[in-house]
Amino acid sequence: MKVKKTNALRILDSHHITYDTKEYEYDENHLSGHHIIDQVDLEADQIYKTLVLKSNNDYLVCCIPVLEEIDLKKLAKQSGHKSVEMIHMKDLLSVTGYIRGGCSPVGMKKLFPTYFQEDIILYDKVAVSAGMRGLQVILDPNDLVEVVKGKYVDVIRK
Repeated sequence: MKVKKTNALRILDSHHITYDTKEYEYDENHLSGHHIIDQVDLEADQIYKTLVLKSNNDYLVCCIPVLEEIDLKKLAKQSGHKSVEMIHMKDLLSVTGYIRGGCSPVGMKKLFPTYFQEDIILYDKVAVSAGMRGLQVILDPNDLVEVVKGKYVDVIRK
């Protein structure tokens, strides 16, 4: 079966980045990371969720392992902001072009400053949303970080 090309996948293709995709079942009412772990052949620490935050009128993106929690104070400090907060779910589509559960760090409406939990470099392969619910893209984390001009930071709650 042919996988639908999302904006994220088209961008990876245009940069000649090698990747695999993995489709998974999802439930509208339960979009937590637990259901993905059971269906994608990677460890939980290799599957990253994409969070969109703002500070005043600046938006920023942060990718952390799917079961971890973000430490907003750490991210604010690492990104040079006084404080950051998650954007409202109702604003996600208009800001990024993506919906909850299908938000990829690749291919948003604009290239926002993007931060990755530094442990991402420990893996040969990681997964992030491919830009739609039910589809993950699996790729080399170095390629992922490079394509969005990302930075490595320590932002998970310990």
